[in-house]
Amino acid sequence: MELKSKKILVVGLAKTGVACARFLASKGAQVTVTDLRNETQLAGPLEELAGFEIVRELERHDQATFLASDLIVVSPGVAMDLPQLLAAQKAGIEIISEIELAARFIDVPLAAITGTNGKTTTTTLLGAIFKNNGYHTFVGGNIGNPLIEMAESHQIVDQVVAEISSFQLEWINSFRPTVAALLNLSEDHLDRYPSYQDYINAKLRIFENQTEGDFAVLNRDDELVWEQAGKLAARVFPFSRTVELEEGIFYRDGVITYRHDGREECFPTAAIRLQGVHNQENIMAAMACALLLGCRPDETFETVLCFEALHHRMEFVREVRGVRYYEDSKATNVGSVQKALESFKEITLIAGGKDKGGSYAPLAGMVKERVRHLILIGEAAGRMQAELGNLTDTRHAASLEEAVQLAAEITEAGGTVLMSPACSSFDMFRDYEERAQRFIAAVKSL
Repeated sequence: MELKSKKILVVGLAKTGVACARFLASKGAQVTVTDLRNETQLAGPLEELAGFEIVRELERHDQATFLASDLIVVSPGVAMDLPQLLAAQKAGIEIISEIELAARFIDVPLAAITGTNGKTTTTTLLGAIFKNNGYHTFVGGNIGNPLIEMAESHQIVDQVVAEISSFQLEWINSFRPTVAALLNLSEDHLDRYPSYQDYINAKLRIFENQTEGDFAVLNRDDELVWEQAGKLAARVFPFSRTVELEEGIFYRDGVITYRHDGREECFPTAAIRLQGVHNQENIMAAMACALLLGCRPDETFETVLCFEALHHRMEFVREVRGVRYYEDSKATNVGSVQKALESFKEITLIAGGKDKGGSYAPLAGMVKERVRHLILIGEAAGRMQAELGNLTDTRHAASLEEAVQLAAEITEAGGTVLMSPACSSFDMFRDYEERAQRFIAAVKSL
């Protein structure tokens, strides 16, 4: 892809936009960056661009600049229906995402992971497996470093592993992973997408440029995921916790079995540290991607055995008077909370936060069966009360600290207090990490 002297506009100056602007400028492009924030708000990102000849258009998006560009690179946080983008699209100007730009400069196998939940755990585990197999591995995308930083760094890389969000897939046109995994689908980001189907369609774009020489790793147990199996050009490789597979990877009676092209490998799961039914799926998806791309079985499973849970995903905090406390702040949608509830019984669930527009009804069965007490916080408390409040003992708390104190008072020994919000954190906290730290501090002060 020739970039020299091209007029390229980068929209949005978060981490991804900064990395793109720097890369494009280093390739000799005439780069302009645009962001609605002012110079004071963007002090950090602008400092990273010091030393590059880059035009800045701050506190506005100038349509004339969009229309005068040869190429527009859009950051994931920028909505597709931005009027200036729609005008540029109508004028026939090429608009791409950062992963599309990066992929044009990546010439090694790419394993891409998407899904509503489990992406970060699966991506991190897969990266660790490749490294333990001796591959020079770049891990990034929606976690850690933007993919474009791999193209920028000139480091020796044998394998790229990327977590990919629906936002990043909105402006692709040739992005093609060698192996792409879709872990699950449940309602999310309905504050961004007009409908659930639009969100699903964005996720499915991860497969659209694959050919029969590539692999699509699909969750056989997720109805919405599995119904895509017959529609893909890539070779489908399923994983399942419930079905024995002739071709694929599945769990049964304490053993993960991998079957591919007549070969079978078996892995006993008793010593795996990563607990929870959702993590069984994440492990199988990561192992499938690794083994399909040539990793050795022994080193692969050795990595799985040693892998610990990532922070803020069903993380054990402490036990107080026979009650165990778990922090699951990364569970910002209904699907991830469902998986968390599957992992425990006799639960006091602390939930709520900023509403994302989806229905809470899919939680009803699990709440009725496993949740003894439901404590609601934040903006979404009213909606959650309406959809779930009649299923179990339901109470409200004005703060997370108050919710923890209330949970400690009403949960009997042998029970579990689980903070798994099903909502984003932005009504009460800076981000999900601050929410996690506040929960942990409240539990430790009991």
